[in-house]
Amino acid sequence: MTSGTSSTTETSGSGDIQRSLDLLWGTGSAPRRGPRPALSLDRIVTTAVAVADAEGIAAVSMRRLSQELGTGTMSLYRYVPGKAELLDLMLDKVQTPYEPGEHPNAMEETGSWRTAVESAARETLALYQRHPWLLQVNQARPVLGPGALAGMEKVLSRIRPMGLSDPELLSVLIMVEGYVSGAARTRVHEQEAERTTGMTDADFWAAQGPTLETAMASGRYPVMASLSEDTFGPGFDHFEFGLQRILDGLDVLVAARLGD
Repeated sequence: MTSGTSSTTETSGSGDIQRSLDLLWGTGSAPRRGPRPALSLDRIVTTAVAVADAEGIAAVSMRRLSQELGTGTMSLYRYVPGKAELLDLMLDKVQTPYEPGEHPNAMEETGSWRTAVESAARETLALYQRHPWLLQVNQARPVLGPGALAGMEKVLSRIRPMGLSDPELLSVLIMVEGYVSGAARTRVHEQEAERTTGMTDADFWAAQGPTLETAMASGRYPVMASLSEDTFGPGFDHFEFGLQRILDGLDVLVAARLGD
């Protein structure tokens, strides 16, 4: 990836919402004028996703896609009105859930609600790692297509046995998504920092070593100075620790509800 992910650059649902819905659900009309179409909407969206994966969402434009697809820019407008609607299609495409066995991060069809939530978290983290440009998109107002709805249906059907109210079930998804997106953002930023500076994490902290050792020896930071050497090491899985604590908390809530 060659572009930054530190700020939001695009917003879902910012174009012609009805046109996006028509394209997502296949309710719109296909191109009628001109020669027989040499492209397909899926090919355009797939190419747009590939460009975003490699260079960030800012690199996606109708002109750039026309170059990648070897066609005139105006030809693309026969399929999609513009980048705003294209973004809605891209989001839905990458959010379409994998089928069991199709991908190592695909959600399992069997198991407890805890397994379902855990699988959803790992699948979402893998999604951000495959498509880091998602962190640049404000999805507060998503245009829901078949891919996004299939993903929600899959998770909700697995966690209904939790015994929570419907708003609470949705809140579980929101909570997990918030946790995972934060962890994913941290990982992407770490990778971006190494790429842009040419300095590894180890080298970065080693450069601060002498100054930090002097600070710790000053006596002004006794708690920090007492921490074990592996406290900030790479061996501890912070994502796993946090995820398990979220699940433990939900366990307590579910036990209380089902025990009523």
